[in-house]
Amino acid sequence: MKSILTSLKGDKGIWSFVALLGMFSFMPVFSASSNLAYMNHGNGNTLGYLLKHFVHVVFGFFILYNIQKVPYHYFRGLSKVLLPLVWLLLGYTLFFGIEQGSATRWIQVPFVGISFQTSSLAFIVLMIFVARFLSKTQPEPLSFKTSFLQLWVPVGITLMLILPNNFSTAALIFAMVLMLTFIGNYPLKYIGIVVGSGIVFFMMFILVAKVVERTNPNHTPKVFARVKTWENRVESFFSNEETETSKDDNYQIEKAKTAIASGGIYGLGPGKSVQKNFLPQSSSDFIFAIIVEEYGLIGGLGVLTLYLLLFFRFIIAAHKANSPFGRLLVVGLGFPIIFQALINMGVAVQLLPVTGQTLPLVSSGGSSIWMTCVAIGIILSVTKKEEEIAAELEEKEQREIALQKLIDKQLADDEAQAERAEEEKLSTAFATDNYSIEDKASNPMNAVKNRY
Repeated sequence: MKSILTSLKGDKGIWSFVALLGMFSFMPVFSASSNLAYMNHGNGNTLGYLLKHFVHVVFGFFILYNIQKVPYHYFRGLSKVLLPLVWLLLGYTLFFGIEQGSATRWIQVPFVGISFQTSSLAFIVLMIFVARFLSKTQPEPLSFKTSFLQLWVPVGITLMLILPNNFSTAALIFAMVLMLTFIGNYPLKYIGIVVGSGIVFFMMFILVAKVVERTNPNHTPKVFARVKTWENRVESFFSNEETETSKDDNYQIEKAKTAIASGGIYGLGPGKSVQKNFLPQSSSDFIFAIIVEEYGLIGGLGVLTLYLLLFFRFIIAAHKANSPFGRLLVVGLGFPIIFQALINMGVAVQLLPVTGQTLPLVSSGGSSIWMTCVAIGIILSVTKKEEEIAAELEEKEQREIALQKLIDKQLADDEAQAERAEEEKLSTAFATDNYSIEDKASNPMNAVKNRY
């Protein structure tokens, strides 16, 4: 264990907060999975779900540990290669993915039987791609035409493939890309053009969906199937009117607020949640409500504090990064994790409409945990590189100090040896037999005469 801990490189604060969130997740997931256990097995035994979550977390940390070993600059070229592959996966998911409700966000991995949410992978690859573009040294001043073809066309294709089935993820990605371009000193007037174009495109998408719905109300294409759900969620959030399709969302929000109100300051205690038996997504989308119900306001604030501390470490890591690409990687991959957590908490307390965003590293779900670990692994690779540079500079300084000490010692030895040689020469000269200051002859000048 000690050898493993010493082999962990990168920011130790990030390692600590990620480990704390991962270890804490077992308790609420084990408790909140009882609803799924009753629905799927009828016996309420959540041990299987706990073991499944354990495998997801352990494999996620295995991914994190190996990703952080890879030099982060390798991902610069890899993003350009992986982006077309991501488009193929998103297109396959859109038309042939696993359908849950009216959304198809997952694909089944062959021979393994694991479902995988492709938008999570697309998020990471696209953010690396944008960071790569913004960190490139441009041979001439950047024009909107050049950036439109090299940056915004790939971003637009990715968002168009995600939007029909996952509006919240598409909106989050778009917001994070805009944030990254702003931090990357992309011209502000160009960002304004992109925002305006995005709003126009989205309104056209909604308009076309409404026309198609009126033309053929009995058979809505998959591309437009979720538009009605978005409308109902927004309407129910801003008004008290309840529609037929918004009943499920309102039901979940009411149960989540009941859970939060029941928790009080200290909570009902681990495993003693009542609303977990009524919330359909108690172990994923609404797990924060179960945390507050069981651990109270103190537990909820504790989880929020861990995310804010992680956010603080991301800011420090971005500030310490000595390359633009590394700085943009930390911002583009780290900040969305925190914003996703805040969105999940905001939905649970009805500050935001229902979105379907999980609580990173805490909610159950394999692809969500794994992709979060991939993002954190890349961030740790950036911080590891900075540590290596700092260690090299320190080692170089120590070598220079040691070398200077050797030089000073050698100079001192040479000076001492020269002094000894001079003393020996003088003593030899004074001790010669041909010279003496003692007058032994009758002539007093003989002593001086014999000297020469």
